[in-house]
Amino acid sequence: MKYHLALGRKIDLDGIDRDAQLGKCPRHVLRAMRDRLNATVHAPDGEGISPGDKVRSKISSKPEHWALARKLSEQVSSDDVIFCTGEDIGIPVAAVCGALKERPKIVVYFHNIDRLRGRVALKLFGLADKIDVFMACASTQTDFLRSYLNIPESQILVLLEQTDTQFFTPGPVSAEKKRQTVVSVGLEKRDYRLLAAATADLDVDVKISGFSKDAKALSQAFPDTMPENMSRKFYEWPDLVQLYRDADVVAVCLTDNKYAAGVQGLLEAAACKRPVAITRTQGMVDYLAADVAKVVDVGDAAGLREAIVHLLKNPQEAESLAQRGYEATVNQHNSERYVDVLVEKLRSL
Repeated sequence: MKYHLALGRKIDLDGIDRDAQLGKCPRHVLRAMRDRLNATVHAPDGEGISPGDKVRSKISSKPEHWALARKLSEQVSSDDVIFCTGEDIGIPVAAVCGALKERPKIVVYFHNIDRLRGRVALKLFGLADKIDVFMACASTQTDFLRSYLNIPESQILVLLEQTDTQFFTPGPVSAEKKRQTVVSVGLEKRDYRLLAAATADLDVDVKISGFSKDAKALSQAFPDTMPENMSRKFYEWPDLVQLYRDADVVAVCLTDNKYAAGVQGLLEAAACKRPVAITRTQGMVDYLAADVAKVVDVGDAAGLREAIVHLLKNPQEAESLAQRGYEATVNQHNSERYVDVLVEKLRSL
């Protein structure tokens, strides 16, 4: 069998690997998958866009994704396996390559498919019969796919997210730290208005790594006026690790969603052995089954404040919570295990 990794955008996997070896960033699981499978990597790279690509992109994905799918369809047959890193590239690849007479095996990683355009694309392009494995990192997504498409369990793979536990590690607190610190990371489905309401009157520094050029995204996530004890800036990867290490509590504050928004913040904090207070969303249910974090309801500022204060005032309990999260992450959510499971699944096809 020949293996292919279809990406929604170009990623310099070798460049990332060089930086990772120097301790500048986490390793990328796609680099390990590529090498283990001797796979060919495909990403949009200036392929000619046809009128049909533009038409189909109004239903799903971008024209360049459809152009890449057409190009890939000329290179594959029943002797090939294609892994698609997201529905952006997976839907075009499945629709085009899945229609071949001698079609390849196709695995698509679905991140957030339970939306109107996703529902339309799944049915319109007949993807239940063109995708061999529907994969997701949240059971809410696979539950939807199983029910909506009436597909058997054999076509489902729930593979919980991973983090690089060789990069995100426990370590000493920086000498510059002045007082207790609450840390929060990320922008996707984040609710920093809630965090501000919960911490504005606390004698703590609230440090946020949430960067975007999208002013709308920032305005939705953050309060109109940041409290005096709250700051936000961009952190390079090594600085982000130190930010986690300096945290007395890591707060993952989310608006409700059906996919695993916020999971990286949880896993990275846990890998650094820091206690976590997190919002319980539909998409995070798989990650909160074990007692690895203080869990509060969506929109509950008082509950979040209580959880943060409790952890700050009870360091031994906070340390025990952090230890449980650390052990779960290192044992169950490390990059190596993730790659092992996914590579085995692809080879089984």
